[in-house]
Amino acid sequence: MKNTLEKTIQIPHDIIVNVFGQYDNNVKLIESKLNINIINRDNDVKIIGEKSNVETGERVLKQLVDSANKNIEITEQSVDYTVSLCIQQKENEIDKLHDDLICITPSGKHIRPKTLGQKKYIDLIRNKMIVFGIGPAGTGKTYLAMANAIKAFKNNEVNRIILTRPAIEAGEKLGFLPGDLQSKVDPYLRPLYDALYEIMGADAFVKNMEKGLIEVAPLAYMRGRTLDNSFIVLDEAQNTTPAQMKMFLTRIGFGSKAVITGDITQKDLPSGHKSGLEVATKVLKNIDDIGIANLTNKDVVRHPLVQKIVTAYEKYENKKNKR
Repeated sequence: MKNTLEKTIQIPHDIIVNVFGQYDNNVKLIESKLNINIINRDNDVKIIGEKSNVETGERVLKQLVDSANKNIEITEQSVDYTVSLCIQQKENEIDKLHDDLICITPSGKHIRPKTLGQKKYIDLIRNKMIVFGIGPAGTGKTYLAMANAIKAFKNNEVNRIILTRPAIEAGEKLGFLPGDLQSKVDPYLRPLYDALYEIMGADAFVKNMEKGLIEVAPLAYMRGRTLDNSFIVLDEAQNTTPAQMKMFLTRIGFGSKAVITGDITQKDLPSGHKSGLEVATKVLKNIDDIGIANLTNKDVVRHPLVQKIVTAYEKYENKKNKR
């Protein structure tokens, strides 16, 4: 082919394994996405294919080299996202993600935004009093909100963290579970506990929980309270009623910050009931100190297969709604 190009770049031997990935999985993904061949000989990496694709592949590899040099973990998701940004010639935006360190977990994991949508979401959390994070599963809505909550708590910007969910079950009933009310709702709140353990560490979590500085509770427990100097995360907010959402929003007091997360496509409310999340974003969209981040399937940071599942369901729902 007359447009075929062969280009050679050098990648230092000490980082080439990180760039190429286990069993060269990263390179195989780049090759399939860009229809190119990548061949490694010592420090020389040869890229062969159609001219524009080779040039894009070179930019992708250079971005991955930059990530490896900064000790940033290279995952299948980050390779996939880097390819998509390089195709759009937006790879310069990647530095914004690398430079934005939210916190480091006790295990040494660095928590950063992994997509531009997540970066926008985090910036809103920093700059607004109330933020709605709306998007499909796997976009890091709750995890990033909790990371910011823990950072604010450690920096003494707030006195306590409150995490809450509406007690609506995903097609199941809590009544059959043994024990008192707290025992029944604990399994439902388990995802919040798990994220706290990972980001804060088990010892710090237990200590602050015992002091009442961290509270994980169903949304119904918020009624009648005023929450000052707190970082409050309301998760699964698509399952609130408009009355519950109004109740929650009017609890927020001085020195507090609230993040409300949810996925409009996964409502578990009875048929015909409006979601408090949908109503609130329409009613409050023009208030200055309230931010709304709409994350999409492009911001899914779980396994790339999850992104494909989300996209397939979106297409199915859109097709069904057009009938």
